[in-house]
Amino acid sequence: MGDITGLVLPFFGLIFIGYAVARITRQPLSALGWMNTFIIYVALPALFFQLLAKTPIEKLTEWGYIFGSVFATYIVFALMFVVSALRSGGEIAESTVKGLAAAYGNIGYMGPGLALLAFGEEAAVPVALIFCFENIMHFAITPMMMALAGGEKGGPLALAAGVVRKIVLHPFIIATAVGVAAAAFSFRPPLPVERLLVYLSSAAAPCALFAMGVTLALRPLQRVPSEIAVISALKLVVHPALCYVMLSLVGNFDPVWVYSAVLLAGLPTATNVFVIGQQYGVWVQRASASILVTTVLSVGTVTGLLYLITSGLLPPDLFP
Repeated sequence: MGDITGLVLPFFGLIFIGYAVARITRQPLSALGWMNTFIIYVALPALFFQLLAKTPIEKLTEWGYIFGSVFATYIVFALMFVVSALRSGGEIAESTVKGLAAAYGNIGYMGPGLALLAFGEEAAVPVALIFCFENIMHFAITPMMMALAGGEKGGPLALAAGVVRKIVLHPFIIATAVGVAAAAFSFRPPLPVERLLVYLSSAAAPCALFAMGVTLALRPLQRVPSEIAVISALKLVVHPALCYVMLSLVGNFDPVWVYSAVLLAGLPTATNVFVIGQQYGVWVQRASASILVTTVLSVGTVTGLLYLITSGLLPPDLFP
């Protein structure tokens, strides 16, 4: 257990430091803008590119793995959406954001840092693949559901163009595509560029976790949703368990790949859920509360999950 504490303490410690510093200095949330820009557009894309470019191309086409992990996420989203729609009399927009709160994990800010810390560089490829394909799913589902709810302006062509634009122009997905191309052609950047990528990659996880702590501190806990228990259970317990079962059913994968997917599935609600709620003016404060509550609870659930993995209590394949 001491090894697990040593693993998660620096990780969650960075979030706590960001939280504490934000409470002490009282800087406005807008002051975080350039750091978020650095993380999203520079540091994390550099990390994805650097690690993917060194990966044999055959490892980047594990479609069964991609299907298993993404389908598990979709099932969790659908469960929460249906429960919410039944309780609210068919309210689509609000049910969509609730579904995202239960299924959309913090795989951008928390995922790469924790998976690489826990499992080493071998986790980079599965993390990048899951990130890309899960975000494609979220970017496609959200505007489609909001269009059905009447909250998305424009016709079908404008809607489709908006979805494609969000997918194609996302910096993480661009970096992943370039990294895959580099792997396919065995391209290696010149040494000075390689060193720059190493510096940027090293900054990705610390900056992302610190920024997450600041964001949590500056969004006070207001209007806790009545469904918070269901959302937390789905996100932190059901999602990783379902992902584990799905990957065991689909095929035999490298243990690091399985554990990386399960770990990412067990992460708390992504801060993007608040952004989406704000964009459509739906469930905004309760989305913020869901992020904060699931993040606090994840200190215990993620620690427990890592203990199960590292102690050998969770085999890499449920159906060997």
